[in-house]
Amino acid sequence: MSNDYPRDMIGYANQVPDARWPNGAKLAVQFVVNYEEGGENNILHGDAASEAFLSEIVGAAAWPGQRHMNMESIYEYGSRAGFWRLWRLFTERAMPVTVFGVATALEKNPDVVQAMLDAQWEMATHGLKWIDYRDFTKEDETDHLQQAIAIHTAVTGTRPKGAYIGRTSLHSQDIVAEEGGFVYCADSYADDLPYWRPCESGYQLMVPYTLDANDMRFATPQGFNSGDQFLAYLKDSFDVLYAEGQGGSPRMMSIGLHCRLAGRPGRAAAVARFLDYVKSFDDVWVATRLDIAEHWHQQHALSPL
Repeated sequence: MSNDYPRDMIGYANQVPDARWPNGAKLAVQFVVNYEEGGENNILHGDAASEAFLSEIVGAAAWPGQRHMNMESIYEYGSRAGFWRLWRLFTERAMPVTVFGVATALEKNPDVVQAMLDAQWEMATHGLKWIDYRDFTKEDETDHLQQAIAIHTAVTGTRPKGAYIGRTSLHSQDIVAEEGGFVYCADSYADDLPYWRPCESGYQLMVPYTLDANDMRFATPQGFNSGDQFLAYLKDSFDVLYAEGQGGSPRMMSIGLHCRLAGRPGRAAAVARFLDYVKSFDDVWVATRLDIAEHWHQQHALSPL
């Protein structure tokens, strides 16, 4: 690409590196449970309006200056019931999980945090609040990230080593890199493998996330309307990536789940079936994002871990 164009449209192109996953695995599979309930837009949290994103009310509008009680109860389902259903699915199968935890959501539910810690799930930060940062100044967004790290550290006992802001601004990736303590950033959807992103401080490892193999599409106009559709899409994605790994190019598959979405019974059934499908393969590495990031630092290093 030309030096004056700030995007990388080329990536690995047709020279995909050998990921060298542990034990010769043909595919690395990574599950994310997003914990956002209690950190969403709400005038109780000092926000200007109610939440309007990722709920059963598809196409919801924010209510300026008002509480939206239906929206609030949908989010409450995630923390009260949905989280525990997903927690049981993964812990019963002893499968690792990365949590994208909104700091102000985590601090409102210590029982959930303790359950995550007991299960030895990786706890990455999902920012201070589950809000849109696109109009924030860089200084204000930096302040929010610093507050998020402080709260996260206080409620979990350790600082986060991974970051996914999600509803990002132009500055979010740079802010994560400049903070200096993150092993990886997940605010990218640009590849099926980790990659190094140049920044002023050197290079930041990006471990791309997904918006397609993601239960958020139950809450969008063009999306899944049944667990069978979700399961079919996950299995097709897995099968294509696994076949590429058998052909000598092992990749990574991310699956995104939300407590208030996939935690509903009819969707959790599809998640359970997919977990059992993944477990039926001996040459698949189910890992946390931090596991994958540390592996990439060691096997494909551009900067010290």
